[in-house]
Amino acid sequence: MPVIIERFLCWTETAKAGDRAKAANALGRAYLKSDMTPGERQAADLAMTYLLDDPSPLVRKALADALAGDPEAPHAVILCLAGDQDEIASEILLRSPVLTDGDLVELAGRGSSITRSLIATRRGLSRGVSAAIAEVGDQPEIISLLENESASIAGFSLLRIAERFGDDSEVRSMLLERPSLPSKARQLLVQHVGEALAGFGFVSAAIGRSRTDRVVKEAGSAATLAISAGLEADDLRDFAEHLRKTGRLTPALLMQALVSGRLEFFAAAIINLSGCEDRRARAVLASGRMHAVRALFEAAGISRAISPIFVEAAFLWRGALEGGYDNAVDYLTSELMDRFRHLRGSHDEADELLDIVSKLHIEQKRRLARLYAEDAAIKAA
Repeated sequence: MPVIIERFLCWTETAKAGDRAKAANALGRAYLKSDMTPGERQAADLAMTYLLDDPSPLVRKALADALAGDPEAPHAVILCLAGDQDEIASEILLRSPVLTDGDLVELAGRGSSITRSLIATRRGLSRGVSAAIAEVGDQPEIISLLENESASIAGFSLLRIAERFGDDSEVRSMLLERPSLPSKARQLLVQHVGEALAGFGFVSAAIGRSRTDRVVKEAGSAATLAISAGLEADDLRDFAEHLRKTGRLTPALLMQALVSGRLEFFAAAIINLSGCEDRRARAVLASGRMHAVRALFEAAGISRAISPIFVEAAFLWRGALEGGYDNAVDYLTSELMDRFRHLRGSHDEADELLDIVSKLHIEQKRRLARLYAEDAAIKAA
């Protein structure tokens, strides 16, 4: 060991903490900037390692400040400083390029909330480290991660955050603002919004609990269909699978999708529920006879009591598409209400479906009325 390092170590035994801190910082800078022989560098490394056990946090903080931002800092020393007290570790966790993704994942797992928050704000955070934060972080660390615009966050990590913190309004708002949010996560957050709305005592008191539940359910279905509208075929299949696993692919949602013209989503849902091969199911939906279409729907779990309504709606859509109807939804809802009026009051499931059809019919009429009024106003002007 070079003599100067030996003298330095002897000196630290009696020197004051402030003086030791200055010397530690100087040693760290010298290690990074000075031309040293291999022997001198090894001795300096050993001296810095010795200082990791210094009883004064001032010394360890001074060493951390000297080494934090340099890629040439010794890995073992950096890793020890990263696991030290929060005020010592902070600069290392925020800036050190020496820490590997594996180091950061381990530190996030065994560290404090402050440790994870500091890691979450690192510039250029990788997907792997973001995933670790998403899995073990508490709400403050998740907020820090979502606020870090340079962090790379995979879709499955965003979904995990939605699963863990979807009931937190701040996290939910930040997630919904992300264009890259997976459809499964978006639908899950919509569910949390509905639950939050239903939980407000004022809302229930104002309109009644049963009506609140109905409004929340209808809003959730509408949001689910809106989410599905922007999805590609592969994403639609994944979305349908997610909805099936969470019990959301109900006859009510399927009817709302079919009648409102969300035909790709409806097809993906029927394929998922029935287990029928994709090409075969689409052929049946597009050109199959009545018994084949009904069999497909019943294989998807739609009961025999209401499957005729779905079959009729599917055949009405065929006619509307072939006939080029301008207002297909209006035509479809009107025809369904007329043809199944006799089922009113005969079956709860049928009543629920016909209520959906009726509401869609009214919404369509109101939309057409607004368009008519706007057109009339333009012509009058």
